[in-house]
Amino acid sequence: MTHRQILEALSGLLLAMFVAMISSTVVTNALPRIVTDLEGSQTGYTWVVVATLLAMTATTPVWGKLADLFSKKLLVQLALLIYLAGSLVAALAPDMQTLIGARVLQGLGVGGLTALVQIVIASMVSPRDLGRYSGYMGAVFAAATVTGPLIGGVVADSPLGWRGCFFIGLPFGIVAFILLQKTLHLPVVRREVHIDYLGATLIMAGVSLLLIWVSLAGDQYAWVSVTSALLLGGGLLVLAAATFVEARVAREPVVPLRLFKDRTISLATLASVFVGVSMFASTVYLSQYFQLARGMSPTEAGLMSIAMVGGLLVSSIVSGRMISATGRWKTWLIVSMVLVLAGCILLGTIDERTNLVLVGVYMAVLGTGLGAAMQNLVLPVQNVAAPADLGAASSVVAFFRSLGGTIGVSALGALLTPHVADKVTDGLTALGVPATGGQSSGIPDLTALPAPVRAVFEHAFGASIAELFLVSAPLAALGLICVLFIKEVPLRTAVHAIDDVPGDVRVAG
Repeated sequence: MTHRQILEALSGLLLAMFVAMISSTVVTNALPRIVTDLEGSQTGYTWVVVATLLAMTATTPVWGKLADLFSKKLLVQLALLIYLAGSLVAALAPDMQTLIGARVLQGLGVGGLTALVQIVIASMVSPRDLGRYSGYMGAVFAAATVTGPLIGGVVADSPLGWRGCFFIGLPFGIVAFILLQKTLHLPVVRREVHIDYLGATLIMAGVSLLLIWVSLAGDQYAWVSVTSALLLGGGLLVLAAATFVEARVAREPVVPLRLFKDRTISLATLASVFVGVSMFASTVYLSQYFQLARGMSPTEAGLMSIAMVGGLLVSSIVSGRMISATGRWKTWLIVSMVLVLAGCILLGTIDERTNLVLVGVYMAVLGTGLGAAMQNLVLPVQNVAAPADLGAASSVVAFFRSLGGTIGVSALGALLTPHVADKVTDGLTALGVPATGGQSSGIPDLTALPAPVRAVFEHAFGASIAELFLVSAPLAALGLICVLFIKEVPLRTAVHAIDDVPGDVRVAG
């Protein structure tokens, strides 16, 4: 494909990526109204978010393996259709149960789009040139992260109401589908296919059990309880069975375990787990910091995120172009992880009184590190993976990044609740105000509280959220260690999709 053809195809791919990213952020500010209108509970509130994340994380490696077996163009379009169907059902949902089911369907589509867009781009261009195009992906991620909450807030207050948030992705998805049909033309491998249904089912079941355990432990049941033990033990047993199937039974395993014999793939995958924790935790808990510790509105909190996303945008584009120009990538990964570590440490020093300019600078440092790390950790994996394993190898990195983020957000949330409760109880006691359990651990309407009591809650959330970043810092340090031990292999100048594979027949697709 010529540069012009790549850019034409990239327009549809990036629009599909935008649809996938905005699906998670656009409903953030509308969630309280959704739960109220559908007469849901706090559990329902949690599951509107968790359902999509579970489905996305659990199915990412399955989509990646399918990309090694079937037409990548067809799979991207299928993922788009699944997402559009889920969005339509969610927009028309009459109750919480239907909405949560629709969010699962959305997650299936988002998992496919997240994995497949990177795989398709790697099939069009060589690793040496991949950095330039990966920078565009970082820009789209940044745009969706910034505009999603703002658009969602505006739409939720419009005559469309919260249902309009689910209609937003429909026109983008339809246009992306048409663009892909017209512009994306890749060779398709025609060969005997053996789909690993058992392995895929076990992986999704095991991961889902563990994520359900982490997401609800400490809220719906105690960390040390029979329910917790059953979910944890069941998840580990199912994943052990999945490992056996992938290693000994499956002819075409969803996650080829032989991939992890390569040091580059193993270390890059592990580093992605730690990057996922910092990436997802920062987006979730910084929003809470601005709203609960600084008294900002959701729209104002969304505007504050521009500092972090701006750093992410610039670093993803600049690092991608420099890697393409020089062919050197390890230095960029090291610098990016140093910045992630520094950003976590700096954000660990904030409280409810920290100058907002300083907070913005700290966020920019973290965003700059994340921008250079997210896309470029996939690059060395795609560089060393065999042509037949390109999809599986790429999706494994995305899968573990999402898994790390999901577990990290849930675990950090479990730490946040008791820390806030303790600080609120101590603060109210110092004021001579009796603290009930609900008052010390709940999230009150700060505008309705007397000034001294409001200050207690703002301090509790400000200090506790800062502590979460200090907990994340050692994980970022582990990610840096992983990157230091990755061996830098020169980037190939050949494209995977045109490598000759004996016995395969390739046709236009």
